[in-house]
Amino acid sequence: MSGFDPDWLALREPFDLAAREAAAQALDVPAFAARPRRRRGPDAALQVLDLGCGTGANLRALAPQLGGPQRWRLVDHDPQLLAVLPIALQSWALSLGWHAERTGAGLRIEAPRLSLDVVWQQADLAADLEGLRLDDTDLVTASALLDLVSADWLARWIARSRAAAAALCFALSVDDRLHWQPSDAADDEVHALFRAHQRRDKGFGPALGGAAVDVALPLLARAGYRCATAASDWQVDAAQGPAHRAMLAAMVDGIASAACEQDPAAVSRVRAWRARRHALLAEPSAMGLVVGHTDLLAWFD
Repeated sequence: MSGFDPDWLALREPFDLAAREAAAQALDVPAFAARPRRRRGPDAALQVLDLGCGTGANLRALAPQLGGPQRWRLVDHDPQLLAVLPIALQSWALSLGWHAERTGAGLRIEAPRLSLDVVWQQADLAADLEGLRLDDTDLVTASALLDLVSADWLARWIARSRAAAAALCFALSVDDRLHWQPSDAADDEVHALFRAHQRRDKGFGPALGGAAVDVALPLLARAGYRCATAASDWQVDAAQGPAHRAMLAAMVDGIASAACEQDPAAVSRVRAWRARRHALLAEPSAMGLVVGHTDLLAWFD
């Protein structure tokens, strides 16, 4: 599995949050969380397992929507991200006026109508799928992970979640939609190479890329899950200020780098595309980008 730069995770988090807030209106996450709580009792803590947690962005987005007492177990393969995680979570909680303190190997966060007990562990999700404990887990969640895994990995994880009667929340899975404003004559070629690169093996086998949710839905249905989906698109607009412009620059460079790696014969055309996009960013005229994502909830009645 390739690592993720904490700076990139920090850059994308505001766009993730805005996208997930839009999706949450359609998905009714509090009602989703109420199902396992009925089984445990209203005062029992919701047991949550977060896969590929990074610096805790998924918890920061999802925990306030779930509400009430929660126990989170966060898992990532990258020790550098896990080292940053408790600092990032404490800073987040304190910025909201909440109480946060270290408790041995974990962290406790107290807020109005919300309490979190958080622990974290290092594990390779690709190599040690069966080693992750799922007993007593109410909800398995992941953000920006589903499109990195293979169909085989996903089928095995759904089977394990089904055996544990755990609900699932997969956020921010890419779905192959990329729309620039203004458009460029090379967009289609560059996007096709970028999408092909997204399907390369990320350590789990051939990645699902933009087909992730379409592959997951029938697998979940056959396992007896009920599902709901909602768009959670990034909306990036240079006219909205420096953060948006920085995100656009990072997207231009990232897409171009992946496209060049996918087809070295196209390097000159891709670099010309990148140069035109950066030139637009240097002008007062606005440039915008919509990156399509889908959020997916799955549960048992």
